[in-house]
Amino acid sequence: MHEISLKSIVEMRVLFLDVVHEVLWQRLTQAGYTCEADYTCTFEELCAKIGSYQGVVIRSRLPLQADFFAHASNLRFIARSGSGLENIDIIIAEKKSVQVFSSPEGNRDAVGEHALGMLLALFNKLLFCHQEVSRGIWQRKANQGVELKGKTVGIIGYGNTGSAFAEKLQGFGVQILAYDKYKTGFSTQYVQEVSLAAIFSQADVVSLHLPLHQDTHYFADKTFFASFQKPIYFINTSRGACLQTHALLEALSLGRVLGACLDVFEFEDLSFQLDAKHALLEKLASQNNVLLSPHVAGWTDESYYKLSAVLADKILNYFA
Repeated sequence: MHEISLKSIVEMRVLFLDVVHEVLWQRLTQAGYTCEADYTCTFEELCAKIGSYQGVVIRSRLPLQADFFAHASNLRFIARSGSGLENIDIIIAEKKSVQVFSSPEGNRDAVGEHALGMLLALFNKLLFCHQEVSRGIWQRKANQGVELKGKTVGIIGYGNTGSAFAEKLQGFGVQILAYDKYKTGFSTQYVQEVSLAAIFSQADVVSLHLPLHQDTHYFADKTFFASFQKPIYFINTSRGACLQTHALLEALSLGRVLGACLDVFEFEDLSFQLDAKHALLEKLASQNNVLLSPHVAGWTDESYYKLSAVLADKILNYFA
């Protein structure tokens, strides 16, 4: 009986549904797992064959909801490369004893650096400076910037990326306030844990670092922006649907938001592809105080490796 139990642990058949760094495939194979890939299967094709697999590796290409789990009779784990789990029904997974792994530790530094980089670029009008100088336009007064030093930065969501952003802000002479509905006791010498009301009253800069679920959908809406007691700069590198875009546009037009940095958009599809013709995107792009990037805050050369290495550690340690 003991030998059968050990054999069932070692012999794992894993289906890769999305391309991730090869280190995950290599380490699982070295540990005796059988790795296979299907990067183009439809959801129906996946359901037809998932019963033969004990593990799945995915980013965001397909939803793993109730219909999927009804066919996944032998599934033991799902490995999500990245942090967001909105495409996976966590409750059903738990009921079926399917372990769900994610790797937010792998891209926390990438997101923290990207958020800081976007903020500094916005403050110093670097994109417009580059575009103008490239065209031979030399306007110094019009491109006068704003300093980060002395500002109060409010971080909403103090998990991996929120805390990484706070770490990157050290040395800039800012006051850092952080609010997290689900965490307490995380104040440090450079971060003060506060209520959301304190961020509304004190923040000059606000950065969202939230997972997407029912409680955070349209977290930043019209009421949110109207709650601030002074104009703010706004950053979102979490999930697009945490922000109600038309509420941001209204806040920008009213001067409640002085500028915005957006890496994610509510009109991305499940696999984070953007509707480039969306009317709201065109309105955002027309603002000279809005900086946009294509959902790449967590995607660097280094994080691409770390996202998979973290998953390998978690899977192999759990089933050791």
